[in-house]
Order: sequence, then C-alpha cells, then structure tokens
Amino acid sequence: MTQAEKARRFAALHVPGDPLILFNAWDAGSARIVAEAGARAIATGSASVAAAHGFSDAETLPLDLALANAARVVAAVDVPVTIDFEGGYAVEPEPLAANVRRLARTGAVGCNFEDQVVSGAGLHPTDRQCERLRAARHAAGPDFFLNARTDLFLKAKREAHDEAMVASALARADAYAEAGASGLFVPGLADLRLLERLCAASPLPVNFMAFPGAAPAVELAAAGVARISHGPFPYKLAMKALKQAAEAIYAG
Repeated sequence: MTQAEKARRFAALHVPGDPLILFNAWDAGSARIVAEAGARAIATGSASVAAAHGFSDAETLPLDLALANAARVVAAVDVPVTIDFEGGYAVEPEPLAANVRRLARTGAVGCNFEDQVVSGAGLHPTDRQCERLRAARHAAGPDFFLNARTDLFLKAKREAHDEAMVASALARADAYAEAGASGLFVPGLADLRLLERLCAASPLPVNFMAFPGAAPAVELAAAGVARISHGPFPYKLAMKALKQAAEAIYAG
C-alpha cells in the first residue's frame, strides 16, 4: 500500500462501538512484536519512546532522534503507524508545520497532537490551537490522521470531571474539527457516563487512553469510543518484567 492508502485504511479503523486497539510501541523491535501479535495498526507513546532512549517526556527527546525512531518503526512493520508527536516540537505555526512535514515524510500516517503547553502551564487557547492544527493539516496533507489531544481532563483531578468539562471539551472538539483534526483524544477521562456523553456529541471519533483499573474495552465500546490507546503502560510492563528477570539472575 502507498502511504495515502495506509492512511485511509487507518482512518477507516476508527469505528464508534468497535474501537481500534493500539498497544503502544516505542521502537522498531517492540512495534514488530505488537504487529506479530495481531495489531491492525501501530502507535507509539512519547513517554515510552523518550524513556527507551534515556530521556524524560515533554519533548526532551531531540527532534531528529524522534523522527529517526519514527522512520525505523514505519520500516519495521507493514501496518499503518501513528506517532505520538506531543506538541509538535514548536509553538508557532510555521516551525510546527515544518516539523509535521518532516514527520509525514517518515511514512507515518498520523500523529497525536496535544493542546497543553509543553513544559509550560495550562492549555493553548482554542483559537491558538486551531491555528496550529491548520498549519499541521496544511503541512501533512489531507489523508494524515491528526489526532487532536485535549488535556482538559488530564490536567484536572478525576473527582473534578463533570458535565461542564465535557462541554468545554466538546467546544474544543468542534473547533478542532473545523481546523482539520481527524480525531479527538481525551486522556484522563475515565467516567463512563461522561465519556458516553462526549462520544455521542463529538464531531470526531473519540480516543480513550487505557490504564490499570480502567473500564474494559467492551464497556468503552458501548460508550461509543472509536479508539483505545495504552499509552506508556506497555513499556512499563515490559520494563517491570525485564527488571524482575534481571533481579532474579543477580540474586541467584
């Protein structure tokens, strides 16, 4: 398949009620293992990629290294690949567009693009984030899957999540869709009642981030979720197993 064909296939996998499951990888080797397990697409997680290279999250991983890793992941598998690109490694639309263009040239069919101020406070204002989304869309082309992540729920304590926050997220979803986003990613939102309300009203397919103790996939599907990501947890699971195996060797 061409990159455009892979991108269109990837978009078609986002079906509310029958969500695409993404067990996030971090390098070419982990991507190949996840693909061999039956994944229909591969996604990376920025925290996992950074940690695997000895960096912390929040764009401390050098951009050139992030792009090189993305290219290796794409080359390692036959299925579509989407990259967690955080805030695009730039604030202003022009350098952001240049970075997204470089990402698209790796062969990736999409990326996560968040609205929090990376290494700063709060979220970009909606109109500002829309400028950034329009720049990213223009740079990446029409088929690239721009998964617009809003950190409204991630930035607030879970007990503070309510209908007003859902309304705020939906306002952003409407604006982001108009600016060219392909999907809406809402990490941190775990309340199924609120999630169902969001899914029902969102103009974009909704992406949920799974975590230990979260509702099972069947309940998320019933709520209308179209995509379930596992974020940094596969990497943490792998590193825990590695540490335990090493400890057993050195203790023996």
